[in-house]
Amino acid sequence: MPPRPCPCGLPEPFDACCGRYLGESGATAPTAEALMRSRYTAFARGDVDHLLRTWHPATRPATLTLDPSIRWTRLEVLDRVGGGLLDTDGIVEFRAHHCEGPQTGVLHERSRFVREGGRWLYRDGAAR
Repeated sequence: MPPRPCPCGLPEPFDACCGRYLGESGATAPTAEALMRSRYTAFARGDVDHLLRTWHPATRPATLTLDPSIRWTRLEVLDRVGGGLLDTDGIVEFRAHHCEGPQTGVLHERSRFVREGGRWLYRDGAAR
């Protein structure tokens, strides 16, 4: 059986895509979009450690509890501003689709990222 594609929606298998950024020894995401995709994947897989580790200290909550009844089903990247290999800040707009029991929903957010010490971090986001 072929490996399943990454939850972030790219066709690569998880280990070759977002999986390389998750975990304590994970690689540093090279772009703001790569970090955003890995964070979506962390939500989908319940990886709270990755979410907290990639959240800017100025806006990071002390703790994070994910709702196990929410199942993240699809990610759409709508727009990118900056966030590239040579940038220090970036914006990624996305829609993250989810289900909670029979109910479906969409989180539409324009997220801000900053690069500090060579690492991209999630700063904050505005719902759309």
